[in-house]
Parts: sequence; C-alpha cells; structure tokens
Amino acid sequence: MFISKKHLSRRTLLKGAGASLSLPLLSAMAPAFAQSSLVIQPRLGFVYIPHGAIMSEYTPDKVGTGFEFKPILKPLEAYRDRMTIVSGLGHAAADTTAVHSLSPCTWLSGIRPKATLGSDAFAGITADQYAAQVIGQDTPLPSLELATEDHSGLIGACDRDYGCIYMNTLSWRSPTTPNPMEINPRKVFERLFGTGGSMDERLSRQAEDRSILDGVVRQTQAFSGELGNNDREKVTNYLDNIREIERRIQQAERLIIENPDMDIPDAPAGIPFAYEDHLAIMFELMALAYQSDITRVSTFMMARELSNRTYSMVGVNEGHHATSHHGNNADKMAKNVKIQTYHVNQFKKFIDTLDSIEEGDGTLLDNSIILYGSNMSNSNLHDHYPLPNVLLGGTDRIKGGQHISYEQRTPMTNLILTMLNKAGVELEQLGDSTGLVDQV
Repeated sequence: MFISKKHLSRRTLLKGAGASLSLPLLSAMAPAFAQSSLVIQPRLGFVYIPHGAIMSEYTPDKVGTGFEFKPILKPLEAYRDRMTIVSGLGHAAADTTAVHSLSPCTWLSGIRPKATLGSDAFAGITADQYAAQVIGQDTPLPSLELATEDHSGLIGACDRDYGCIYMNTLSWRSPTTPNPMEINPRKVFERLFGTGGSMDERLSRQAEDRSILDGVVRQTQAFSGELGNNDREKVTNYLDNIREIERRIQQAERLIIENPDMDIPDAPAGIPFAYEDHLAIMFELMALAYQSDITRVSTFMMARELSNRTYSMVGVNEGHHATSHHGNNADKMAKNVKIQTYHVNQFKKFIDTLDSIEEGDGTLLDNSIILYGSNMSNSNLHDHYPLPNVLLGGTDRIKGGQHISYEQRTPMTNLILTMLNKAGVELEQLGDSTGLVDQV
C-alpha cells in the first residue's frame, strides 16, 4: 500500500472574501507513520459566575471518591471521571467590604488592587494573561475575553472605594491594562473568522444572504480528495457549525432591525434577546476558537457582579443580586439554588460540545483544563471562603473523579497556579500563592 508522506500544516488557512479560517486538528496534519508525533497543545478556560453559591447545596459531603453530587452540581455528574471538585480555598485579596468590585479582578490574580475611583487603576496580571504569553503566542489570538453583560459605561464608585473598572473584566494584561470583555457574538465571530467592516457593510452582506464561508468552500474541495473519510467529516462538521452560528447571529440582528421599536435599550446587533441563546452562542464560539486553534486561552463571565438579571425560566422573577441577599430565608435560598443550577446546566452544554469534538486520540475536552467557579462563597455574608470550584478536563491533565478538601483559606491562587503549570505555563508564584496544590 502506498502512503504519501505529505501532510497539512496545523496553520493551514482557508481564505475567502473577508474571512480567514483555521482548520481543526486533522490526522492529515501529522506525517505518515508519525501520528503519535502530533503535539496537541492544552486549552485553558476560566468560566466565572457572580454572587457565590449556596455551599450546602454545592459541596459534596464526602471527601475523596464515590461522593454524591449535591443539586447545584448534579448536571455535571456525567463527567465525574473528568472533574475534580476543590473545597477549602479562599481569596484574601478579595477580603474587603468592596466585594463586588474586587471579586472579578482578583479571581485570577490574587493581588489586591489600588483603591481608586479615577483612571489610575492598578491591579495584578491575571493567570489567563500569563498563559497567553506562553501558550498563546503562536495562535492568532493569544486570549479571548467574553461576557454577557456590559457595565463598562458605569463610572465612579461601583463598590466602596473601588472604581467600576475593577468589576468589568476578569482579565488584566498588565497592572494598568484591563482587557475588555466582548458581549456581542457578531463581533466575536468576526474577530475569530473575518473582518466585518462597518455595521452597514455587515447588514448589506446579511441582506444579500451571503455567508462569509461561501468563499472558502471551494478551497476545501481542492484538498478534500487527499483527506481520509474521518478528516473530511471533521472539516464538513466544522464548517457547518460555523455557518450555523453565523445564521443564528444573523437572526438576532434581523430581529433588532425589523423591530426597531422593541423596548430593549442600546441592544447591539448580534446579541440574542434570550439569555440562554446568548450563553449558548458565546460558549459555541469559545469551542470553535479552541477547535480551530485560533486561541488556547479564554475567560468568560456568564453574568456580572451586581447583575440583577431575572431568571423567570426557572421561576425566579426577582433580580439575581437582590436574591443573593437571602438573609438565610429558606425561600430565597431555594431561589439562589435554582439560579446556580441553571448556570451549571448552561455550562454543561459547553462541556458537552468540547467532548463531542474529536481531537487526536480523545476529544477537545480531554485536551482542556476548564475552571468553573466564583470568587464569592456565601453571598449573604459576602465572604470569600470556602470558594465554589470545579475543574474539568482530560484525565491525563487532571485526575478527576474526586472531591478534594484543603485546609480552610488555602490560597485560591494555589489552584490556579497548578492549572497553569499543568498547561505548560511554568510560573513560580501567582499573587498570594504559597505553592502548588497536590492531588489535582
């Protein structure tokens, strides 16, 4: 049997009008007889939820293996073997009365920022940016920062002596440079897959019912004959997924354009009306960015601190922040559990997507390390210990199948530092870390 030694580069691009697409990882990207030599770089993800958790309904009673899932994390039970629940960690950098401003900006840095209401903000470089400097330098985007709510228009004191700038992002490139978090799926899509030009140009393209993928389909046909059946199917599915996401974004834009009188103030084109749809598209864009190796590092704020979004889809009509101040009222606590379980359910869809994408000898989930959690514990007390943390990923990256409980107030940064080192980002210290955590 003749086997060609030709292979595709991992950086193979398909180019079309206004678009440039990286291919997903294919078997053809490794030389013949050397499939095992294809190095798969790890992906790092940090997914944040505000206002803590009802810890009695979150943390398993049993430490070790064979624990029973509490209601909030129950949706993730299918991934027991690839998840580790970590208890006992705290965040001293966020221990202050300005809990909502400091929770996001200290979560991935462990450094207390400067108290200021002005433009002279000074915080700490965050873990995602340390990763971007190492594993993100040979990808088009060193990192990706996403959210669903925009508070960047707020100025002044969002919380005590700390300005709103500290609450608006999880990611700081330098002590004085926060990375803005994008909430518009259309802008994210075009950042990943092509330049979109002005809004008029994008709407013109939509009116012509053109997909930005039309210009690259012919190129896939040029080399598809050289691919095996499995690779051809991967490419087809990859392009179909991108096309489907663009179609859904176009639908959201069309609703806004065709209903200009709808009472949705300042809704940018491309943002779905339904929160669940918004979350779904952002998570799918994250997965596509990982799959195409456009980025290996991402942060996602599913909701912002002080968010008063309602969750009528699970029977909670009061605002989230107001509900988080439950005063130990059983009814309010139950409503918090509903909101927190809802968030886990939406996050689980992202994990499902990662696990459905084949890569190498496993799946994209197997090649990822994803942290899901909050920088607040009991929202009624505004405390920062013990924090709710869940790690998911391949068993060659995290051990999985376990609940680990550390001594109370063990620095949260110890866990994040361990994540970085497992992803190949060798860092001796992060913020107030005191070392790596074992067992993970």
